[in-house]
Amino acid sequence: MRKLVAFTGSGISAESGLKTFRDSDGLWEEYNVYDVATPEAWHRDRKLVLEFYNARRRQVINAKPNAAHTALAKLESKFDIEIITQNIDDLHERAGSSKVLHLHGEIMKAQSTLYRHLVYDIKGSELNEGDTCERGSQLRPFVVWFGEEVPMIRKAEEIISQAEIVIIIGTSLQVYPAAGLVRYAPRDAKKYYVDPNPDSNISLGNTELINSGAGIAVPMLAEKLMLEKM
Repeated sequence: MRKLVAFTGSGISAESGLKTFRDSDGLWEEYNVYDVATPEAWHRDRKLVLEFYNARRRQVINAKPNAAHTALAKLESKFDIEIITQNIDDLHERAGSSKVLHLHGEIMKAQSTLYRHLVYDIKGSELNEGDTCERGSQLRPFVVWFGEEVPMIRKAEEIISQAEIVIIIGTSLQVYPAAGLVRYAPRDAKKYYVDPNPDSNISLGNTELINSGAGIAVPMLAEKLMLEKM
């Protein structure tokens, strides 16, 4: 099977009703990033941070995978496909994708504040003060905050360096280190960049720009790739 890597950002989840962080009506219009998504915020106002992520978690639970998520899952029948996502939701998994690497963590999981290797599934939507790991440490959202290292970036570089086909979906390629990830793809790998407003100045080599939303473009692209495979 040919190796296909899909690199997804907030644009794919936006079509399931989850707000992106940087759009004009996005989450940062409602919250200051430094108040809810940094280690300093956690130490300063733990309750606010927990409430912010509890609200995000409720939104994720109520959201449903869209046609783009489903199309990527169907590609598993014809390709060795891995998904690298900047998103912290679980929509790829719920759509049926079996190999998903989350660069920025997973909102449906909690992590020990002191013992970072201790990670737990969250039952329901709430993570509150007093919820602790087995060693008594307060649990925090299992997400990468601004100012923290991205622990999965090396694994992601390894995956994308093996790709024969790369599909970039719903990401501005502006947030580092994730934005630099596509540079690790082989230059001769066929690349598709799906976004309603793709940056035409981005030079990745052998790249086709698809100026469309993910829900329309990805199913069409997936069908095309599967027909080519036959």
